[in-house]
Amino acid sequence: MGLGEYLNQSKKIIQNPSINSCKIAILSNFTINGLGEVMQVLCNNQKIYAEVYTPDYNQYMQEIFNKSSRLYKFSPNIIFLLIDTEYMLGGDFYSFPYRLTNKERENNIEKKFQELKSLIISLEQNTSCKIVINNFLYPLYSSRGILENKQDYGIKKAIMDFNNQLEDLAKNDSQLFVFDINSFVMKEGYNSIMDSKMDYLADMKLSPSAIVSLAKEYLAYIFPLMSMTKKCIILDLDNTLWGGIIGEEGISNIKLSPEKEGKPFYDFQKRLLELSERGIILAINSRNNYNDAIEVIKNHPYMLLREDNFASIKINWDDKVKNIKEIANDLNIGIDSLVFIDDDKTNREFVKKMLPEVFVVELPESSCDYVKTLEALKIFNSFSITKEDLEKKEMYVSQKKRDELKAKVSDLNSFLNELKLEGEIISVNDFNISRTSQLTQKTNQFNLTTKRYSEGDINSFLKDENYLLKLIRVKDKFGDYGITGLAVFKKIDNSISELDNFLLSCRILGKNIEFVFLQKLIDELGKREIKKIKARFIPTSKNAPAANFLREAGFILEGKSGGEENYTLDIGKENKKNIFMEIKYADS
Repeated sequence: MGLGEYLNQSKKIIQNPSINSCKIAILSNFTINGLGEVMQVLCNNQKIYAEVYTPDYNQYMQEIFNKSSRLYKFSPNIIFLLIDTEYMLGGDFYSFPYRLTNKERENNIEKKFQELKSLIISLEQNTSCKIVINNFLYPLYSSRGILENKQDYGIKKAIMDFNNQLEDLAKNDSQLFVFDINSFVMKEGYNSIMDSKMDYLADMKLSPSAIVSLAKEYLAYIFPLMSMTKKCIILDLDNTLWGGIIGEEGISNIKLSPEKEGKPFYDFQKRLLELSERGIILAINSRNNYNDAIEVIKNHPYMLLREDNFASIKINWDDKVKNIKEIANDLNIGIDSLVFIDDDKTNREFVKKMLPEVFVVELPESSCDYVKTLEALKIFNSFSITKEDLEKKEMYVSQKKRDELKAKVSDLNSFLNELKLEGEIISVNDFNISRTSQLTQKTNQFNLTTKRYSEGDINSFLKDENYLLKLIRVKDKFGDYGITGLAVFKKIDNSISELDNFLLSCRILGKNIEFVFLQKLIDELGKREIKKIKARFIPTSKNAPAANFLREAGFILEGKSGGEENYTLDIGKENKKNIFMEIKYADS
């Protein structure tokens, strides 16, 4: 779809209060007409209402440095900062760097980087939103020609240094992200992206097609911003993970190898394995004879994804929709967290019709394009990768052992006693702040208020003595669940505290851990002379598992307002559940 069609579609978008909304600011030193409208349409296609703010032409610096600017009044959730290399470095330097000595060039780069850094600092001081800035494009032309790479400090080396400094700045800054403009141009092609004529006439450096492509790249930041990152890929087997039909061709004749016609499938598995290692769950949904398919998974010499790489395996003759529902139930995650990959178009259409919440990948006919299709998906991005993400595969192996134990024992109490649960209450600090933020962004089911906190938000809470933030780490005899719960209390006055949010990962539900965790914190608040706790439950389409928690914990419903349920608890009157776990403070 061309830019003109996107512009027409953007005019038809109407805000729907039932879908998520997002405020996007796009700042640039050159004309970017249409970029905001394309972002609106792309977001709308994902059931996100996007409100976009774009300042007047080349007014981005005034907007950033003026604390009362329209930018800050707009209060964006994310800012995209798009700056041209020549503009940033200065036209004379960009075109004629060799008139200067090496030292003068180095000094110029340092000076320009400090100017850019001051922009970023000003943004971060005035907003807690995510900031995405491009790095800077290497020039296609050098006046030194084939001798450019022999210069001690040529223009390419200067820009490389500038980019390295920018990446170093962003590396440990949870608010700042660098968009790689060089990779973008490499993928799209310089000549198709740049519009020389319109650049001279109207300072429009990007072609209409480039505007559309750039908006699609920016969408990668919107998914994690809106807590819409997908968690699990459900995979077919025949002609998806290997070439051919195992039931007809046998293990020795399917196409799977690091060379020739088996290489596309081998490389596809490599990409899937990489996603698995960063925390994306893999599952199998295949209509096949179990023994035939599992033999390939266990014994084929070039099968990269083995049995323990899959958190759930459904190899049977049931329909794909039934299996998908069972996989979601096995993993205790929402249907809308799932991605379905199958070479069979009929299966894809069936899943789309019956389970519209599932993201169905349109796998191309040629297996040679499988990797490219997977790499183009923006739905697996997150703003951080935590220890829990990296250990997710091991966690699901442990979960299978728990499920086996649960099937053997007669009742829940016996199961919980057998698990030998241990809990550790931890203070939020610099080492776990990424996980703390991630919990608020990803936890949907057991979440009282579904408030999403950035790392900047959490840092501000930690500096406020009225806030109490505690995490819980849980383990049992089978393994470590990791940091899986968060409680945020805010002191209202000397005797009253508000439970601002309380959430637990679905991995530890069904074990009464939420009651034990809350009871420990209530005891702590009591020691601080708090007499009463206020709390709210804000219902969403996903947090039904938390709906009765406050009542069961002993809170009294005071009333309802705008869909919210308001509760209070007099400390000492809480309901105490049977405790099947040892729980302690890590700080003690």
